[in-house]
Formats: sequence, structure tokens, C-alpha cells
Amino acid sequence: MRVLALDHGTKRIGLAISDELRMMAHPMEFIPAEPFASFLARLKEILREKQVDLIVVGMPRNMNGSYGPAALKVQEFVAVLKQAITIPIQTWDERLTSVQANRLLTEAQVRGQERREKVDKTAAAILLQSYLDSTAAP
Repeated sequence: MRVLALDHGTKRIGLAISDELRMMAHPMEFIPAEPFASFLARLKEILREKQVDLIVVGMPRNMNGSYGPAALKVQEFVAVLKQAITIPIQTWDERLTSVQANRLLTEAQVRGQERREKVDKTAAAILLQSYLDSTAAP
């Protein structure tokens, strides 16, 4: 079974998925955050198609480890998501994933609109790879 990562944003939610062995994260797509019903419908479709058995949602934290206003929004998002789907949901520290994603895309010379479209799913893949690496057997 696979793990799906969500990089929550106010405008877009980036998605990445693991391979079946849970070793590699692959960027998928982004889904507009609003309207929520449309997001949820697309998410449920992906969960069925990809046989996902765990969702990892990025939890934004301040550099000192504390939680700020963005974390509260993610907690609310997770609470609503848990009422809408039965698959287990876990949060994971996403500090600097967007910064890393932007850096990678800059190094790859991805610019403008294409970069804006790729940054969310790239950040989700970085988040997911971090999670997968932490759970891998030594």
C-alpha cells in the first residue's frame, strides 16, 4: 500500500505519493484548496485509484519548533478531513519544504507559472520523502 502526502496551502494543496515499497516519494499534482467539496472529491478519487492506506499532512512549525497560525489552519483541515475519510491521517513536520522545493526548481531552471504549478507538489514530495526515510528499517 502507498502513502499520500498533502502539502496544505490556502490556495493549493500539493500531493505526492510513495511507491508500493514506501521507499520513494513522487510528486503528483496540486488541487485547488477551494471549493473544499471539489478538493475532497478529487482526493477520494486518488485514494481509490492509488490504494492509499495512510495520509501524511505537512504540519508547519516555526524554526524553534513552536506552532503558529498556519499550524492551527492545518489542524482544522486535518480535523475536517478525518470526518470525511476513513484512512488514517498523520501530521509531519514540514519546516522549509517550500524553501527546498523552490531551491530545487530554481536549480533546474524552472521559472514563472510552471514553477508556481510545481512548487506545491515538489514540497509534498520532499515532505513525504522525509517521512519515508524516518520510517525505513535500518
